[in-house]
Amino acid sequence: MAIAVAGMVSCGGGTDFDPASVSDAGSRIERVEPLSWWTEMKTPLQLLVKGEDISSWDVSIEGGKGVEVSAVHKADSPDYLFVDVKISGNAGPGTYYIVFRNGSETFKYPYEIAARQEGSAARKSFTTADMIYLIMPDRFANGDPSNDATDDTAEKPDRKEFFGRHGGDIQGIIDHLDYIAGLGATAIWNTPLLLDNESEGSYHGYACADYYHVDPRFGSNGLYREFVEKAHEKGLKVIMDIVTNHCGTAHWWMQDLPFKDWIHVFPEYTGTNVCFSTNMDPNASRYDLNLQESGWFVPSMPDMNLNNPYVLNYFKQWAVWWIEYSGLDGFRVDTYPYNEKEPMSEWCAAILNEYPDFNIVGECWTSSIPQLAYWQGGNANKDGFDSHLPSIMDFPLQEAIWKGVPTDSQAWGEGMTKVYDCLSHDFVYHDLSKMMIFPGNHDTDRIGDVLKHNADRHRIVMAMMATMRGIPQIFYGDEMMFVSKDRSQGHGGLRVDFPGGWHGDEVNLFTEEGRASAAVNTDGKPVAKGFAADMHDYTQKLFQWRKDKKVIHDGKTMHFLTRDNTYAYFRYDDTDAVFVYINNSRGKKNIPWSHYAEIAEGLHDGRNVITGESVQVSGSTVVGPRQVLVVEYKR
Repeated sequence: MAIAVAGMVSCGGGTDFDPASVSDAGSRIERVEPLSWWTEMKTPLQLLVKGEDISSWDVSIEGGKGVEVSAVHKADSPDYLFVDVKISGNAGPGTYYIVFRNGSETFKYPYEIAARQEGSAARKSFTTADMIYLIMPDRFANGDPSNDATDDTAEKPDRKEFFGRHGGDIQGIIDHLDYIAGLGATAIWNTPLLLDNESEGSYHGYACADYYHVDPRFGSNGLYREFVEKAHEKGLKVIMDIVTNHCGTAHWWMQDLPFKDWIHVFPEYTGTNVCFSTNMDPNASRYDLNLQESGWFVPSMPDMNLNNPYVLNYFKQWAVWWIEYSGLDGFRVDTYPYNEKEPMSEWCAAILNEYPDFNIVGECWTSSIPQLAYWQGGNANKDGFDSHLPSIMDFPLQEAIWKGVPTDSQAWGEGMTKVYDCLSHDFVYHDLSKMMIFPGNHDTDRIGDVLKHNADRHRIVMAMMATMRGIPQIFYGDEMMFVSKDRSQGHGGLRVDFPGGWHGDEVNLFTEEGRASAAVNTDGKPVAKGFAADMHDYTQKLFQWRKDKKVIHDGKTMHFLTRDNTYAYFRYDDTDAVFVYINNSRGKKNIPWSHYAEIAEGLHDGRNVITGESVQVSGSTVVGPRQVLVVEYKR
């Protein structure tokens, strides 16, 4: 009997898995996923095994008590097996062997089952106490130029190309953790870092080619885990951006799909109709719903079929594996409503079953407040559907800010009334504490562009982000009012490089000296020296102050309607209050303090949050044009 032992898979213990390390001597195994597992997990383990004609082989496991194969499932392709593995409570950590037998021929594949870290299931996640800093890694900082291009990836770097790779990486983020923490951020959301091997436009990472490996141009699995550990040391949580709706055409399984319905297939290319309303519309046709769920996002992103139970199991395990392996604090799920909603509800429930306090925020891009509320778990939906998705992104508020802040109009329903009207719909939402608020992100225009480079109005927006209900998120560079390099280039133009993130940059905005001396913005146009420093310091004061303000994290909101392009609101609890007054008009305004008597009466020990000065607001308090006043009080 010939026995060949394949190469070690040791991600659970800290060694990165290299598919090339799997021995070809007598072994047909190309991949086993998940790469490793742990004892004491609630999530069932189902191994995807990929190897030439592997479906004709019998499978068992040896190496210790408590671990056994409970079922083996064949796929449509003879090159796959799906192996259910039962791990009993008496199973110990160690290396087990998946044994493959075909007649007299046998070979073994080592598989590590590690000891689960104590307290892993009880990990906490991001909350209203956090400020999330969104980074597009390729455009943030290049900490390791040696990995800008690799032999096993298709696209090479070209920093001049708007839609090309610029070389930013995980090491670049690690190198600037002090800057991020110093700004007042407490969590980092990176756009995807997993392998995207498309021949062009791969820098954004949303066309995944391998769900279990970091793109080597960003670093490695081990470096990613090191990044999470070092972020935690700085008081920063890490949120992983994941995509369950689609993969990329360069994904390894596209050459040999396990099942014919592993992805959605049409006679010819068929894109999604982007009609989210079909998910809750009682009048919607099945035809339209099918196009919404099954149509491809773009030609380079095949649509996954989550109705296939093996696909769904794959994505459940993959999510759990990354949480456990790297110590993650949260997920952001891309293109959430494009997925089949029932399987995704099951997916969310499975993650929360393993990690009850884990937060997941879904990108549900809609201007309709009722439709957005539908996607938040626990919402009282008329059709009885529960997504189990804890958090949603507040696109309606973002849209209200975009429409209300940039204008001088005092017409009915215009200006800051847009924001008031948006928040007046808060009764629709199930849980206001589980809403991510933001002025823009990597898929929208930069807020600096929307505000037409107006620094005063930019301060207004930053003050709103620091004081409104929900979980604030700002896009890298928004703290200094970065603007697009070329708006005609769309996404490629707004995803600018962070000056100072590359060796040889003339300006370094990561440093105080660089911010004080910078004389141009990210579009190359002149600004006053010290502009970047002023904007940064203003944002920093707000978010460093916000860290310990429980009244902001958990307090209620009371706001007051005006028709003169001003807006006033209080965040309050039993002991504290924060008053925010926004004058978005061209002229000076006296604060109508008497209008706020129902909450303002008895407030004392007022302090201007930005200047630190004592203040007692009254009807004679004047706020200049396009200015914002933030005052904290005791009640």
